Amino acid sequence: MKLITTIFLTLFPLITFANSSLPANRHIAVQGTAEVLAKPDMAKISFEVISFKDKSLDAKRDVDDRVNLLLKGLSKYGVKETDVSATSLLTYNDDDKFNVESGTAINAGYVATRTLKVTLRNIEKLNDFIDFALSVKINELTNIELMSSKAAQLEAEAIQGAIDNAIVKGGKLAKAFGAELGKIYSINSNSNRSSYGYGADNFERIVVTGSKVTRNPFEQGRYLQETITFKSSINVVFDLEVND
Repeated sequence: MKLITTIFLTLFPLITFANSSLPANRHIAVQGTAEVLAKPDMAKISFEVISFKDKSLDAKRDVDDRVNLLLKGLSKYGVKETDVSATSLLTYNDDDKFNVESGTAINAGYVATRTLKVTLRNIEKLNDFIDFALSVKINELTNIELMSSKAAQLEAEAIQGAIDNAIVKGGKLAKAFGAELGKIYSINSNSNRSSYGYGADNFERIVVTGSKVTRNPFEQGRYLQETITFKSSINVVFDLEVND
């Protein structure tokens, strides 16, 4: 009986291939990885609009007025209304204060809130657009997601890079053991992901209170990072051709 030789690349666990059956003949299983770096040219900015008023209707109208002011100024920054998405407006009673003696809540007024997401297609206008949004009392800037208009193309390049990397790895490993790569037995795309800009964990929140803007001391242009990373990994099983 011929000895069946199985070679695994030791850079990743066997469990990676748990979802794909392995051939009974000589084979090699490898993982190819690749990264593509690109400069961001777009941004998606998330805002939250909050108003505190004695009456619920007044709080709602105040939020509406601020949002409308933002929408009116969009064209200056090359933003279309279709590039803006908004949640439904919410209102609720601000009853966080209590009368210690009576143990009852004190009606401190009403709160209206609405969340907006704006896609800015010219990243060079990011700082100016944020300043404009804050000037019309859009209270909180909660997140900036840096993006690329060529995302689909860059993701495809990362996938192709992972494929090429798997072939090179497999070929080198097979040659080291006196064999050659044969036909592909199975392919399993393991992951494709992108690393964009600032998330909730590392973005410094900007808050507007009344007419005064309070924020951490950003340096001009600090919103921008140099690159976006597109990553891809693929698991491949090749037949091995061995001269017995």
